[in-house]
Amino acid sequence: MVLGNKSPFPLPSRADHVGSFLRPKYLLSAREQAEKGEITQAQLRAVEDKAISEIVRFQEDVGLKAITDGEFRRTYFHIDFLEQLGGVKTEIPVTVIKPDGSQELAPPVMRVIDKVRHVKDIQLADFKYLKSQVSVGNTPKVSIPSPTMLHFRGGRDGISKTHYPELDPAFYQDVANAYGDELRSMAAAGSRYVQMDDTNLAYLCDDKMREAARQRGDDPDELPHRYASFINRVVAQKPEGMILAVHLCRGNFKSTWAASGSYEPVAEALLSEMNVDAYFLEYDNSRSGDFRPLRFLPKGKIVVLGLVTTKLGELESKDDLKRRIDEAAKYVPLEQLALSPQCGFSSTVHGNDIAVEAQRAKLALVVETAREVWG
Repeated sequence: MVLGNKSPFPLPSRADHVGSFLRPKYLLSAREQAEKGEITQAQLRAVEDKAISEIVRFQEDVGLKAITDGEFRRTYFHIDFLEQLGGVKTEIPVTVIKPDGSQELAPPVMRVIDKVRHVKDIQLADFKYLKSQVSVGNTPKVSIPSPTMLHFRGGRDGISKTHYPELDPAFYQDVANAYGDELRSMAAAGSRYVQMDDTNLAYLCDDKMREAARQRGDDPDELPHRYASFINRVVAQKPEGMILAVHLCRGNFKSTWAASGSYEPVAEALLSEMNVDAYFLEYDNSRSGDFRPLRFLPKGKIVVLGLVTTKLGELESKDDLKRRIDEAAKYVPLEQLALSPQCGFSSTVHGNDIAVEAQRAKLALVVETAREVWG
């Protein structure tokens, strides 16, 4: 199953990844020291720099071409970014202990308390350091939370009616403008690959989450189309030459998950209406349903199949991965597909319940499989 004449492929490689990695113990220790006031923020950043330099080498050694900083400067994949936008107030998530003893992260509500605006460059310094560490020929990749995170959890009640008596168009456009300013600041420094992490469209595949949206006064059938339009306002401001991707996450806290269900309820809005360049879709087990929703993917876009789980250490079979790629290719041409793990290895600072050695083995499997399938 090797392609012959390949069409131009926009991503750095057929083997990609979502972004976050397990934090080394010395970095976690330094974060604790900084929280206690035992070291300064400048000293913490120096430790982060060291850890990022190491994780860049790790990715390049495995054979990846899209290189992230592992999200090593973040505690939570979404809060750390969103709380730096003007007009946004976030709450720290709470860890909930379920009756069976397992842990779940109760997602925070992002509240909009003023006009949303870009008050400072959020990722610029972090990107510049990442870029300085990445070898020539590889591509620094930055992940940021999707703008839909500012609406889904709180709904209309989470957004100031004083500042936004109507959400459309003022709220959606203000958020898009803030994101546009951020993308432009990174592009000016050389950023060419940005991924937006979105839990909300994935949650709208889950019957329980859909009902929760109804209870907040939203129509779960209408929301995917509204969110596609919302994200398109950001895409409209994408700097020339930048790849903009979206990753749909079904929850990734300490190897747990939050949402299940086929992509069918959101597929048309996501794949046909949203104007991003690529989609990272979680397909590591039956929770995500089959590949039939991929039929909505138009020409010119890429779906990165998240077939390798970051939640469990057991290594997938290369033959099984190839079989599943073949199944997906029944609905979308093989040249419009790529391969990755289903999510990051550490969407929060806590990390998944997986060994560092397994992290390397799974990424190597992705690289080897992609090379054998696509050449």
